Amino acid sequence: MTTKTPSLLLVGRPDPSRDALGQLVADAGYALTTADSSEDAFHKMQSAPPDILLLAAAAGSGSCNEAIAVARSHNPDTRIVVLSPGSAADRARALDLGADDVVAVPWTEGELLARVRGQLRQKSAVEKLEEKSRIAEESFGVAQTAFQALAVTEKMTRDAFSLERILKIGVVSLFGLALIISGVFFLYSRRADKETKRAYSEIAQLEHSVQTEQQLLASARRLRDDPSNSDMLQQKEQLQKQSEELKKKLAAQNDGGSSELRRQLDETTSRLAKIEGQSQAAESIIRAYAPSVGLLHVSVAFNDKTSGRRLRYGGMDSDGSPLKDSDGNPVYTTEGRGPEVRGDFFGTGFIVGDGKILTNHHVVQPWWENEELSGAMKQGLEPVIAEMTAYFPGETNGIPVNISQISKEADLALVHGDLSELRRPILKLDASKEAAVSGEELISVGYATGLDAILARAGDETVQQIVKASAGDPKLVLVELAKRKLIRPLVTQGHVGDVLPDKIVYDAQTTSGGSGGPLLNRQGGVIGVTFAIVKGFGGSNFGVPIRYALPLVKH
Repeated sequence: MTTKTPSLLLVGRPDPSRDALGQLVADAGYALTTADSSEDAFHKMQSAPPDILLLAAAAGSGSCNEAIAVARSHNPDTRIVVLSPGSAADRARALDLGADDVVAVPWTEGELLARVRGQLRQKSAVEKLEEKSRIAEESFGVAQTAFQALAVTEKMTRDAFSLERILKIGVVSLFGLALIISGVFFLYSRRADKETKRAYSEIAQLEHSVQTEQQLLASARRLRDDPSNSDMLQQKEQLQKQSEELKKKLAAQNDGGSSELRRQLDETTSRLAKIEGQSQAAESIIRAYAPSVGLLHVSVAFNDKTSGRRLRYGGMDSDGSPLKDSDGNPVYTTEGRGPEVRGDFFGTGFIVGDGKILTNHHVVQPWWENEELSGAMKQGLEPVIAEMTAYFPGETNGIPVNISQISKEADLALVHGDLSELRRPILKLDASKEAAVSGEELISVGYATGLDAILARAGDETVQQIVKASAGDPKLVLVELAKRKLIRPLVTQGHVGDVLPDKIVYDAQTTSGGSGGPLLNRQGGVIGVTFAIVKGFGGSNFGVPIRYALPLVKH
């Protein structure tokens, strides 16, 4: 059975951001068409209506409003997703005009693709409902025809009372049977649809787990070119190299036209001097304690609450991909022996004692205070930890770990594993008032962006080898990375912004995956544990004060 590839029409002025967006959509396997204007989009929608109209124009702008209006009036079945760099009012305006969803700019790859998949699922659900309505109408038409035949028969056999009665009973019985069959079909369809929606709502969170070679390579290249993905020592090396290249270019040019190069050199020199001043004080701390900071891989499976059975794929095709239904969605079941459906989550943890690793509660139980995953729990799925493994720098194998304790006061947890062969230093916890002071320098250590950032530090050839050996499976990717000793944390430096009773505010850069990482002061003491990132707020992040961890560690 062949399945139709979902089609997307991307509307927006040609520029690097639109090209990057188009590449992301194409790499995700969607059939992509682009349009430079709403008029161009209108002509293309007339000839080939897309499943999703993706508007890169600003919400609230005339072109965006026009495109929404045209799409709604001529292609009511097309789902409309708007990318909006504007305010909440602009986003609300787009929804009022008929957009199905609005994604704030700057967007993240994972969220944007999840929103697209969500709209495709909703579109599929509507189409299925329409098909069921059509079948029900046809069934009703058959019954109505039978009833009309009864009326004709009554007229023709008015004088044959006994025959009339027999025919009436027979046709009425036929009509009743048709209604019963329609009712059973409708109830069964509703139940099956509910089960499918329940599974899809959860699986939407898991589809990012296994990625294709193209997706992994694209992510690695993007992060490799992003300076924010480099730690202090890498940034220092990059700036030194950049400074040398600018000096060579200046030496090769005449005086005319070199003012821009001189400006770039001055800026690079200034940044290099700042980082060198910071790194001299921090390098010894980094070398001593970064090896004790590990990457945590938490693999989550799902049980059906009623039966207790695991959620599984209905089967696999010849290339190892899950079997799909006629709408292109993977088939799930709680029967059989197919591979388990799993979600892969990443975080950071650090050694605080004999076999003890400190991290966040939400790292070891990803469904904790997670609205999307908790929503699946309400629909009958129960998440359970299938595997939890810690990977430390320089080690060629992961270490299985289990939850030991979870804090009742803060977003903290302690996991335990056999670390006897590691021989890594135990990080010192400093809960004194003098340890965390507003304005003081701070070092953040963690695995921000998870696997993508680690792959970004390897060359394309190495990434290709890893992907081919692992088929994109996160667990096998980690095994290959560990074999090559490529797992190491990202280290950034910043300052303590504020020290509050329940949190430390700081500006050292981190992101998803950095949760659970230690925050170190200039003396190498752990003053907090990263637990939240505030996007769009000057790079500010939050850490749990280390005093909340003392009861766990001392227990």
